[in-house]
Amino acid sequence: MTEPQLRVLGPAAASAVALVLHGGEERSTELVHRFRPAYLRMLPFALDLARAGRRGGLAVGLLRYRHRGWNSPELDPVVDARWALQQLRHRHPGAPVVLVGHSMGGRVALHVAGDEAVTGVCALAPWTPAGDPVEQLAGRTVLIAHGDRDTVTDPRLSHAYALRARRVSEAVCRFDVRGESHALLRRAGEWRLLVRRFTLGVLGISEPDQLIAAALAAPPPSGLSVAL
Repeated sequence: MTEPQLRVLGPAAASAVALVLHGGEERSTELVHRFRPAYLRMLPFALDLARAGRRGGLAVGLLRYRHRGWNSPELDPVVDARWALQQLRHRHPGAPVVLVGHSMGGRVALHVAGDEAVTGVCALAPWTPAGDPVEQLAGRTVLIAHGDRDTVTDPRLSHAYALRARRVSEAVCRFDVRGESHALLRRAGEWRLLVRRFTLGVLGISEPDQLIAAALAAPPPSGLSVAL
């Protein structure tokens, strides 16, 4: 595979878009195939969003990167995500976009949130090293959720990131998913429900979820450590 692969689910003429981004590694040029666990982990999220949002005109893109790694300074998955946004813009001009990413995919989503089409970001167990930028989140609605038993990406770092993000956007919330690890498997249904309610609410396909709305309205730090 010499270029990223974008699978699009939903109507051919969509009024809103969700782009789903999988995880990876800090450094690897190994090609990503469709049976990689990181990619497969996000397939249920994409299918769930496609089913729930079809009547509301939602198209869902599931991106498969060229390489497994973040690969600084090239930032390969960031390049791929920007390519995917361009493809989706061409297919669905003017449609607002919500980004949904897990682990490294959460970091990718946060990095490309400055794209003019993006209105919201849902980052699940994101990899958020100290010093990552937040300025691109201005004007975006951001939800971060992290398992308290995650030993792969540090929940304390995503909390610190959320605090910094709140300085540029008032619409930032963060959930602590009790008893959950990095793989999102112990409470899989609740992860999908959270993503679905956030995405459809931000895109105006459904009414805003009350729990998410309350978290977004709560001042820090209470709105950044909401128990799920």
